[in-house]
Amino acid sequence: MQNKENRTGLGGRAILSLAALVVAAGVTAIYVMDGGSGNVAPAGCELSKEKVAALKPFALGEVAAFQVADTPSPIGELSFADKDGKPATIADWRGRTVLLNLWATWCAPCRHEMPALEALETEMGGESFAVVPVSVDLGDDAKPKAFYAETGLTKLPFFHDGSMGIFNALKKRSLAIGMPTSILIDGEGCILGSLNGPAEWAGPDAKALIGAATGSGN
Repeated sequence: MQNKENRTGLGGRAILSLAALVVAAGVTAIYVMDGGSGNVAPAGCELSKEKVAALKPFALGEVAAFQVADTPSPIGELSFADKDGKPATIADWRGRTVLLNLWATWCAPCRHEMPALEALETEMGGESFAVVPVSVDLGDDAKPKAFYAETGLTKLPFFHDGSMGIFNALKKRSLAIGMPTSILIDGEGCILGSLNGPAEWAGPDAKALIGAATGSGN
């Protein structure tokens, strides 16, 4: 009887030990998937860590609200439409630093900063940088296109997402809290930082921030 009890006890302890190993393995897997403590950049964004570090001294003045990313992460495949209704994604700008701006005609601060975004695109847009403004007005693109015409925005490209899918996707990641929302993305598609609310994007502080992101030093 005693031997049977001992065998049962040993078997129980073995099962418990095996269960503990399984749990530990699961925790380790989750730790690796989540990037551990958060100091390790996700795959594909390791090189972006240096860019993030370089941006920190430039988040001041008119862009003091710019939140430099703790750890750069992929922006993902965000989709929207161009002025002709053709599909576009952030991946279309791979190789260029992008300032993604979410705006809407019903958002007064958004409307106010659009001319500054056009000025930024006019001065700094090119092979290394682009402003990508995406209207999230629900439904068709008639209202945002009318705003472009009324405001005389001719250099700023036009993009639209009538489902607000892009805003909701970024909101789930705590990147988009309100309107407008601007997200700085490097040429590898990694998030360098974000700014919720309006900013003077045509000012010297914003240009210095963009210059640091692109490496141009403007």
